Amino acid sequence: MLAYVFWHRPAPGVAPEVYAAAISRFHRSIAARPPGGFVRSVSFRAPAPNWLGDVPAFEDWYVVEDFAALGVLNEAAVGRGHLSAHDAAARQAGPGSGSIYRLLEGTATLEQARVAVWIEKPRGVEAPLLAALLGDGMDGEHAGLWQRQLALGPAPEYCVLAGEAPTGVGAARLPRGWSATITDRMPI
Repeated sequence: MLAYVFWHRPAPGVAPEVYAAAISRFHRSIAARPPGGFVRSVSFRAPAPNWLGDVPAFEDWYVVEDFAALGVLNEAAVGRGHLSAHDAAARQAGPGSGSIYRLLEGTATLEQARVAVWIEKPRGVEAPLLAALLGDGMDGEHAGLWQRQLALGPAPEYCVLAGEAPTGVGAARLPRGWSATITDRMPI
């Protein structure tokens, strides 16, 4: 299971509520006529991620079965049936950045994930076997541990999506030099 995660914000002069309505329309369009391999999508209002600056942002998750389905979604998003909803949101968009994450353990349930824990590792440091550590205390029925597979811009290595931050991501438990940023999110 993969997720294309896209962080973005409205263009200057575009009201966040107007932008959120356009984003919601696009997500409803994709859900109503899902392309092959598409699982689900959700958009959140989220604080600005460290890697994008200090302007509050939106965070979209598009969950697909595999890399082939990601290509199908990419084509469908600007294809017949979705183009007008896509373009309405795109015309109002400001800067953005994305990455592709793979689900390591847990579930891809996004709607209940009110907390995102973004975990960074220092450059050049080998990743120890972290799934057990990061997932410690995580309710696998309602949370998921994701690892970045492809960076399309700056993005952390790992993400835990959950109702609350699990104990495994506490600062005292992470390897030396690693950091965790916990953000609260609200679905739009």
